Amino acid sequence: MNNLSDEMRNMLIDVARLAVLSAVHSSTTNDPVPDAFPQPLRLQRATFVTLRAGEELRGCCGTLEPRRPLVLDVWTSARAAAREDHRFEPLRPNELDEINLEICVLSPLTRLTVADQRELLAQIRPGADGLYLKLGTRRATFLPKVWESLPERTQFLRQLKIKAGLEDRFWSSDIEWFRYSAESFGAHFATAATCH
Repeated sequence: MNNLSDEMRNMLIDVARLAVLSAVHSSTTNDPVPDAFPQPLRLQRATFVTLRAGEELRGCCGTLEPRRPLVLDVWTSARAAAREDHRFEPLRPNELDEINLEICVLSPLTRLTVADQRELLAQIRPGADGLYLKLGTRRATFLPKVWESLPERTQFLRQLKIKAGLEDRFWSSDIEWFRYSAESFGAHFATAATCH
């Protein structure tokens, strides 16, 4: 996965900030035009945008598979994090000064072929891998950053299963497992537009 330059990261932070503002104020701001951005930001990539008030999660939405140009995916993920994360009330304008935003640009998914949980635990890399599980209609993922609060492999896996609505000790050969890495960067919302 190619790392983005500081300039391109700042462009994406500004895009995310404008997307949050347009969501919070219910404005009809036009989507970014990919052709106005450098070529790496026009490539199809999957992203997540996370909003935090201090250390508390305030919204997190994104995609796991590339569907649109990177700059548009960041825009869509940021708007969704501000108003469509069903775990939270939509973000309010008076909260913006407290918000930190983080963008994660994901690598392509890599399927893990494992016979049992022991093999799965041996293949995942703490601190580096995001993990995604699919079982029927159940889906759940943890971004690599989650290792900071769940540093032990077994606990990481158990909590991911719970997030998917499964028992923490559940195992089935029908579960599909994927891992990915992520390039993460962010800024405090109030200063994001002046970080160049």
